[in-house]
Amino acid sequence: MMADTLTSERRSWNMSRIKGRNTSPELLLRSLLHRAGFRFRLHAKQLPGRPDVVLPKYRTVIFVHGCFWHRHPGCRNATTPSTRWAFWQEKFDSNVSRDARNQEALESARWTVLTVWECELKADAEGVARRLAGELRKDG
Repeated sequence: MMADTLTSERRSWNMSRIKGRNTSPELLLRSLLHRAGFRFRLHAKQLPGRPDVVLPKYRTVIFVHGCFWHRHPGCRNATTPSTRWAFWQEKFDSNVSRDARNQEALESARWTVLTVWECELKADAEGVARRLAGELRKDG
């Protein structure tokens, strides 16, 4: 683990600016889906986990996960801060557990659940769009 190079005040300020909805990766994915001809709803309150993108026609939901917060396995962005390690570990474990519960509840309700990771979109957004389009058209 690396030492934090920011003061605790600056780190707190940075963390307070992190959004839960309409993040850059979400906006990019929505733009790609829309350009590919898919129409969707956003953050459906009635569905477990309030999926980022809901495609009712395909009975599919898409979560856009940040690698840091949702612990993308094997990703270099899924680091753990060295200060307050136990707090962060509990937070991350809680996030991953909640994600699994939401996915299970959605699948039990016969929804297809797709997850797109932030690093995937940064590395190859068009490839992600092609993969999702293939998944959706296969099922639809």
